[in-house]
Amino acid sequence: MDGVAVNTCLFQFYRPVILILKAGILSLIFMFLCPKTFSQKKNNKPEMVNNSGQSVGGYMIVQTKKVDQKFNAGYSIYTAAWPLLKEYPGRSFQSGLFGTWMFPMRDSSKTKEKLYSDIEGGLGWWRSTQYATTTPKFNMGGVQLNFAGWANGPGSGKGTDWNKPEGKYGVAQLSPWLLFPPDGLNLKQGTCGELFGYGYLPLPLTEAKSTTAGENIPTGNQSWTLFLNTGNFKGPVAFFTPYFWSQVALKNPGVSGLFLDVLPSNANKYYEMETQYVPSAEGTDAKGEKYMRIASIQYPAAPDGNSRVMNRLMVYNKKALWDGVKAWFDGGKPVSGLIDTSEGFMQHFTGKVRSTWQLFEDNVPKNHRALLNINTFLSADSADPITLTLNWNSNLVTRRKIASGYLLTLPEYYHFVKNNNDSIGEWVAVAPSDVPTETGLQKVYFKNSDTAPPRLYATPDDKNSCWKNPGPVAGPYKVKLGDGSTLTYYWYRFADQPALLNADLTSAEREEMQGRVEKLQRSWTKDKEYLPPPTIGKLADIDPALIVTPPAGLEVGYVPIVSRQDIE
Repeated sequence: MDGVAVNTCLFQFYRPVILILKAGILSLIFMFLCPKTFSQKKNNKPEMVNNSGQSVGGYMIVQTKKVDQKFNAGYSIYTAAWPLLKEYPGRSFQSGLFGTWMFPMRDSSKTKEKLYSDIEGGLGWWRSTQYATTTPKFNMGGVQLNFAGWANGPGSGKGTDWNKPEGKYGVAQLSPWLLFPPDGLNLKQGTCGELFGYGYLPLPLTEAKSTTAGENIPTGNQSWTLFLNTGNFKGPVAFFTPYFWSQVALKNPGVSGLFLDVLPSNANKYYEMETQYVPSAEGTDAKGEKYMRIASIQYPAAPDGNSRVMNRLMVYNKKALWDGVKAWFDGGKPVSGLIDTSEGFMQHFTGKVRSTWQLFEDNVPKNHRALLNINTFLSADSADPITLTLNWNSNLVTRRKIASGYLLTLPEYYHFVKNNNDSIGEWVAVAPSDVPTETGLQKVYFKNSDTAPPRLYATPDDKNSCWKNPGPVAGPYKVKLGDGSTLTYYWYRFADQPALLNADLTSAEREEMQGRVEKLQRSWTKDKEYLPPPTIGKLADIDPALIVTPPAGLEVGYVPIVSRQDIE
C-alpha cells in the first residue's frame, strides 16, 4: 500500500481489542438486566425482538496519502458536525464523528512494550456523557500509557474519584474567553453539517526538566495546545501539561522519554469514524429468516446529495509556530499566532473509504460477526482530493430537510444472507416493505434508555484542596447551556489553577509560565486568525453561552475554570 497511510502494529493491536471489550462488557450488562426475548406465538407476534443485547459498531476507515515525517509538530483538521442519530437513545450510545489519532513518533526498536498513548478525542457522544443531546460535543481525549488515565479537558478525566486523579489534572486552561465544560465542549444546538476546525500544536510554555517528582525521570517542554477555528471563537483554548505524559514513567522508568512531552508527533495518522454502540433489534419471520433494524443513522447532505465530512488536513513542522514563539519568549519580537502554512503540508485523500460496521450479538464469536453491506453503496468522490466527500449510491438512502439543512438517513432494515460458501454471512440493506410484519421490527422504537438522572459534576470542596488554596480570585458565576445543564465557574490566576498545582512545577516555574501566558493573552485574542481556513463550507458555532468576558481587572493573566455542572 505504498503512498497510503497504513495503521501501525500498535494501533492494529489495540483498536479491535478496545472495541470488542467495550461492546462485550456492555452486552453482558444488558444480558443480566434484560434477559427476556419474545417467542413467536400463534397470534403472529415476533419470534424474537431483542433491542438490548445487541448493537452495531465499527469504523469508517479513510485512506490518505503519506506525507514526509518532517511535518511532526502537530496538525489541524476541519470535520463536519451533525446529529448522527435522529433521536438520542441514551448513554449506551457511543460514537465519534470523523477525526484522528495523534501518536508520538518513536523508534519501536527501542522497546518491546506495548505503548498506547496519544491525543484522540474529537466530536462525538460517549457513555460518560451526562448531558447529551443529538448535537455532538468535543473533548480533547489525551490518553496516558495504555489507558492508565485520560484527560478530556480542564478538570475532566478518567472516573469521578478525585482521590484518584487519573488525568483529571492533565489539561490546563489557557483562554480567558472560553469555558470548557467537564461534560464536553458544546456546539450550538441544531448544528448540521457545518465544519468544526481544530488542531494541536506544541507551545514552549515550560522548560524541559531532568527530574520529575524528585526522581531521575525527565519531563519535556512540549505543551500540546488545542486551537479552534469556529464561527464565533478562534485561537488557543487549553493544553496538556508535559507532566500528564511523563508521570507514568515514575512507576515504569523504562518508558521514560517515550511520550508527547518529549517526542514529535507522527505525521501520518488515521482518519476514521469510530462507532462503539448504535442500538439494534433482531426479528425472525415465519420461515426462520433473520432481519434487523438499527436506530436511524444520519449524515449531512450537500445540495448534490453527497456528504462532505472532512476538509483541509494539515500537518506542520516546528517552524510553523514553535520557533517563533520560543524566540519571543526568549526576548525576541512578538508573533501573531497565525500558523505559517508554508511550513506545513496539506494531505490528500486517496478516494477510498470502507466500513467495518458489524452486528455485535450475544453468543457470536468476534470472528463470526457479520458485516452490514454498507460498502456496496458507499464510495468516496476523489474529484477534490483535500475534501472527503461520501457518495451514497442506493435508493434506500433517503433525504429530509430540517431547520438547519438537509440530512440523509441510511437504511434502517437489513436481511441476514449467507451464501453456500460463506460461513459468516452479511446483513443486506432492504426496504421497510420487504420486512415481514411477523418480525415485529416495524414497531420497534429505540427510545432513550436512561433511567438515572445525569450525574452531578463537582470539584472538591475541602478548604485545603488545590481548588480552594490558593483558590479563585472571583466567582462564583453561572451560565446555562443549550444542553439544559448549568455551569458554575470561578476565575483563577493562571498559575494558580488546579491543573498547574498538580503538574510537578515549582512556584518559580509556574511564575515563569504566568509571564509567558500573559504575553499570549494580550496578543492572541479570540477574533484573530490562527488555523488556516477551510476551502469549503461554513464554520460551526460553539454554544454562545460558553464565550465569556473576563471581569474588570482580570483581562490578562486569569482563566475561567468550571467547578460544577448540573441541572438547576
